[in-house]
Amino acid sequence: MKFIEDFRDGDSILGHFLCKRKQMAKTKAGKSYLSLTLADKTGQIEAKAWELGIQIQPFEQGDFVKMDADVQTYGSDLQLRVIRARKSLPGEYEPRDYMPCSDKDPGELWDGVRAMAESVSDPFLAALLGRVLLTPENEAAFKAHSAGKQMHHAYMGGLAEHTLSVAETCDFLCGRYAYVNRDLCVTGALLHDIGKLREISPFPENDYTDDGQLIGHIVMTAIMIDREASAIEGFPPRLKSLLIHIILSHHGEYAFGSPELPKTIEAMILHVADNADAKLKMFETAYADARGSQWTAYHKTFARALTKSEW
Repeated sequence: MKFIEDFRDGDSILGHFLCKRKQMAKTKAGKSYLSLTLADKTGQIEAKAWELGIQIQPFEQGDFVKMDADVQTYGSDLQLRVIRARKSLPGEYEPRDYMPCSDKDPGELWDGVRAMAESVSDPFLAALLGRVLLTPENEAAFKAHSAGKQMHHAYMGGLAEHTLSVAETCDFLCGRYAYVNRDLCVTGALLHDIGKLREISPFPENDYTDDGQLIGHIVMTAIMIDREASAIEGFPPRLKSLLIHIILSHHGEYAFGSPELPKTIEAMILHVADNADAKLKMFETAYADARGSQWTAYHKTFARALTKSEW
């Protein structure tokens, strides 16, 4: 199949897409048409169905749709003019072709997460990881879930990739400084974003849930740890408080959604590791989106265009 990133003006396209947005609109003359946003794993493209006859069969937002369309330039962007469309049938498409995916093997990522969890020797923290993280349901979820809607690691497997990267960075940093409880820091790293399983819906939607908008993953994770740690006989109250503090402060600043600021060295290490992995992934993604150009487009998060260090 031909992916969206390879479309060129004048191409004729016959293929399947994920319909991310479907809206009925009207021209200035009052004629109805369909305005669509279509996606595959390489990106999104706007589409218009100007003629709403029998060639445009029923489908809904969130459906996979088979379309016959022409690629046209509209302003500075490419757009599809839809000629025929219908809902795709099961077996006609591979779902992973229509959702962004990590370029790393999901099984290997989860093996890395499990190995980091099994390296925690503190019996209470190890027991907590067994209850909260190391379950068959979480293994499947981490392999398929994103770590964000669009900011960073916003693709299938992104949660496992981000979690492992942050945990490995924390593990490295813990060995560089005194007064660090390595097991506490690594446990915080492994659990810091587990609330995103409830904050963000699974693909293909990958959007904030009601609880995600009302509560957020930081508080969700803190509540989960409090509940599960309290169910472990003899779990030290001070240890539970220190771990919850790591979770509550990992965004580092009130302006970035942290209910608390880092007040322990473990909390600061996790914040630094989490922030570094998120920001560096944004650079990596911006470079990839630039498609070989030396400069990226203007990046909203960094408020500047970025460039590669090639010389």
